Amino acid sequence: MQMPDIPMPDEHGFFGKYGGQVIPPELKAIMDEITAAYREIRQTEAFQLELRALQRDYIGRPSALFHARRLSDRLGGAQIFLKREDLNHT
Repeated sequence: MQMPDIPMPDEHGFFGKYGGQVIPPELKAIMDEITAAYREIRQTEAFQLELRALQRDYIGRPSALFHARRLSDRLGGAQIFLKREDLNHT
């Protein structure tokens, strides 16, 4: 399972002339460790399987419908349902 070649930032966090890291200096070392770990595992089969599972089951799941009972009553009894896109966490 090969992930498409997505452009990665250079060692300073830039994509060409854009980007960069705006973080406190105290966090620079740990962010460098996180970046190195991500670059090391991003192409592994285990990482790709877990990523796809999260995309399918968490990000890509259907949005919940919420029955707005009080709003339905207030508007004369029409049954109002809200599609809860705010719960998708994408």
